[in-house]
Amino acid sequence: MFRHHRYSAAFALSLALSCLTPLAMPQTAAASQIKLVVNKVPITSYDIAKRTAFLKLQRKKGNLRKMAEEELIEDALKRSAWESTRIRIADAEVDAYFARFAKSNKLTAAQLTQVLGQSGVTAQHYKEFIRTQMGWGQYVRARLAAEKRKDDNDITKKILARGGEKPTATEYILQQVIFVVPQAERGSRLAARTKEAEAMRQRFQNCESTPEFARGLMDVTVRNLGRKLAPELPGDWASHIKGLEQGQTTKVRQTDRGAEFIAVCRTRAVSDDRAAEMVWDAEDNASGQGAETLEKILAELREKANIQRK
Repeated sequence: MFRHHRYSAAFALSLALSCLTPLAMPQTAAASQIKLVVNKVPITSYDIAKRTAFLKLQRKKGNLRKMAEEELIEDALKRSAWESTRIRIADAEVDAYFARFAKSNKLTAAQLTQVLGQSGVTAQHYKEFIRTQMGWGQYVRARLAAEKRKDDNDITKKILARGGEKPTATEYILQQVIFVVPQAERGSRLAARTKEAEAMRQRFQNCESTPEFARGLMDVTVRNLGRKLAPELPGDWASHIKGLEQGQTTKVRQTDRGAEFIAVCRTRAVSDDRAAEMVWDAEDNASGQGAETLEKILAELREKANIQRK
């Protein structure tokens, strides 16, 4: 199943706020003209100006106006696709992401709104961009799930193609230990907390005794992460966990939560249908088949669309 979302790079945009200078403000909405129509949805020169400003804010290079037009066409196709289903993205979801994005750039939502306004993007344009990509992500997942259900014998066919053998995946039962450090105290406490975490890691015996041991420590959180097959390990931890045996731990890492490590409670080899499906999904994504599927969906939408240039 396709899992990578094309919009993740845009969502991970890091604003260069320290060197940001206001861009030329785009024309007003009142002075705008319709330049494109996608499935009866108009795209104005004002829309294009805001998306061009957005691309400048991302430090994109090239013919930005042409890139802006193509992005807006694609956004219109995506939005018409998911709005034709039951998918709805609430304002509260969009506002919550907007606030998290602002916080990640050490801004309040109001300050981010001001920055976007000064840059000619506007908060409303960025929020509609967020809404479109959220809806598109849900649409893609739903469509791929539906297509997968059409072929109930998919796993059986792959097993037969491999001589009747299912691929095997390692299943991990994991426990996470976090020595919490508030953001405001990272400079003064993170190094000391990292040493405390390392001391506990070296004394680690088993997952059953960890909660009791942590109970005597200040601001230590123990989380049971449950069962994770190797292909579904958290991306930022996967390389640290793979290959570990029962009773072993990762090294202590400094994260936005503080200092932490993950312990392997138990492992076992699994070769059931779910494990096989996840291994094949990982192989498909690694070979680029997931991206190809997404491009195919977009190409189908574009082929069926009515796009007019004024």
